[in-house]
Amino acid sequence: MFPSTLGSGRFEKIGFSHPAFWAYFTGAFEIVFGILILIGLFTRLAAIPLLIIMIVSFITTKYPELTEKGFWFMAHDYRTDFAMTLLLIYLIIYGGGKKSIDYKIQQKSKST
Repeated sequence: MFPSTLGSGRFEKIGFSHPAFWAYFTGAFEIVFGILILIGLFTRLAAIPLLIIMIVSFITTKYPELTEKGFWFMAHDYRTDFAMTLLLIYLIIYGGGKKSIDYKIQQKSKST
């Protein structure tokens, strides 16, 4: 719908070389590791690449906003990314919880 602001257009605007590759690469990572987190399989490991994506996103898009437009503009624009970053840190520390596949596998291995 908005090719200049989404997908490869966004990566081109940021200044990445080969923007189409990076758009598909990042999208594939977000889908695969997002599904792993949703089902609770390898939750801690799946959160690490997503956290790296969030850090790169901050450095390439939000930090320039901070230096050019100021803190409040950046804080408003970064609020969703900030919440996702904190969630990923939480998942790395605590894992997926009692309803995750990781927990069920762990409990099964303890009982045997």
